Amino acid sequence: MELNELLEIGQKERSQQKSVQIRCCTAAGCLSSHSQAVKDHLEASVKAAGLEDTVQVSGVGCMRLCCQGPLVQVDTAEHPTESKLYEKVIPENAAEIIAGVNGETTNLQQGDLNQPFFSGQFPIVLENSGKIDPERIQAYIAADGYQALYQVLREMKPSQVVETITKSGLRGRGGAGYPTGLKWGTVAKSPGEKKFVICNADEGDPGAFMDRSVLESDPHRVLEGMAIAAYSIGANQGYIYVRAEYPIAIQRLETAIRQAQRLGLLGSQIFDSPFDFKLEIRIGAGAYVCGEETALMASIEGKRGVPHPRPPYPAESGLWGYPTLINNVETFANIAPIVRKGADWFANIGTGKSKGTKVFALAGKIRNTGLIEVPMGTSLQEIVEEMGGGVPGGIAKAVQTGGPSGGCIPASAFATPVDYESLTALGSMMGSGGMIVMDQTTNMVDVARFFMEFCMDESCGKCIPCRVGTVQLHGLLTKISKGKGSLADLDLLEELCDMVKHTSLCGLGQSAPNPVFSTLRYFHDEYLALVSGQ
Repeated sequence: MELNELLEIGQKERSQQKSVQIRCCTAAGCLSSHSQAVKDHLEASVKAAGLEDTVQVSGVGCMRLCCQGPLVQVDTAEHPTESKLYEKVIPENAAEIIAGVNGETTNLQQGDLNQPFFSGQFPIVLENSGKIDPERIQAYIAADGYQALYQVLREMKPSQVVETITKSGLRGRGGAGYPTGLKWGTVAKSPGEKKFVICNADEGDPGAFMDRSVLESDPHRVLEGMAIAAYSIGANQGYIYVRAEYPIAIQRLETAIRQAQRLGLLGSQIFDSPFDFKLEIRIGAGAYVCGEETALMASIEGKRGVPHPRPPYPAESGLWGYPTLINNVETFANIAPIVRKGADWFANIGTGKSKGTKVFALAGKIRNTGLIEVPMGTSLQEIVEEMGGGVPGGIAKAVQTGGPSGGCIPASAFATPVDYESLTALGSMMGSGGMIVMDQTTNMVDVARFFMEFCMDESCGKCIPCRVGTVQLHGLLTKISKGKGSLADLDLLEELCDMVKHTSLCGLGQSAPNPVFSTLRYFHDEYLALVSGQ
């Protein structure tokens, strides 16, 4: 395929768009609220009104404001700035929505597209989410899809691609924040007759649904990023490791791979170049520890998913002993825009050491739960109080970032900018992007116990500090929460946390004490109120 053929597909798709576009959210959350029935009724209402020539109904991915789903947005070519967002739509509302297209008055609940939740966002990863049909490759191509892949294969050397990603300042969005270009460069320089690319889509943090939403909304964006990465490091085989609990994401990925293969955008001699890239899906069985890269690779190899000591690192000896590049969904979703728009464009977004944007899943005691993408450096205050709308009927007490590996940040620190270094300084971390808000009724000792119970249950058991330490920590937290602890137990709690953190084999155990450390640091009085002075 040549560039002009790709552009023709996109132009044809755009020319077939009708003057009125009705987009219905078909992400997992909305589908569970019967949005497929909403879409079916909308299509039937369009037909009944005789508007098939002017009105088009499309199923799209996540439209972000999940708490108000199912969502339906109506856009008209004649009035592009007057989009209407209908909230909490039920199938019986379809006829009234179509009547509204004809100019009739409707009394349905409508959302404000200019509210801070939407206006404060800076979509890069979520650029197409909620706008295109994730099951139509033509829709992705019409949104400039696969042009970046063409550019790197026909106009750039692999080393130039690595240099572009390095210059952009992109850091891994899986949690650790390792410089992406440095990782790619290391794998590219590692000798090996084979190399592999892996997308880590084993998103398991409580309250996190960022990667799932990207895969359900814009799967080709991830495929394109992986293909560009494979070209830059000299790999011809890739794997997407996705948890079995994401059936819609898996189905849409399978569809996307078939479509890309059919058009010659995956497989052999992509864009008539010497580059071959084959991609397969591997489905995880729900083990949280398989989000750790060495456990993930063991699972792909058909072994028990447990971590292994490093070094050697995957960049040198990974899948089946060959050099392997592992990045998460959000990292790969940033690649094509960086190639298309340039490293400088991306580097000018965010802060000095944290470039670009970050996707967060807002959940917990907050008015606007859903998906947001903001520039790095945006304050917690802006995210929680402005975009999130604050706590219903009260004030926020804390926000927990980084999943079970993160910490609880008090409201007094909400002026902190969200970047890797600032969150680490507070005793938390960026993590993959989960953000759980808590109100004044939340017991912080119970929060620490909840996350410790999660880590205890998800420990693979390979190393004693994690296998035994998390059990002992959970027991201590339970004892304290029941009012049966002592001051000596608090000292033991800190001592055990330090031991587990510094002696566990992998990131699960090493970060398990973070919620305990942070709650002890910021909410020590709640612990003291539960223990006696013995």
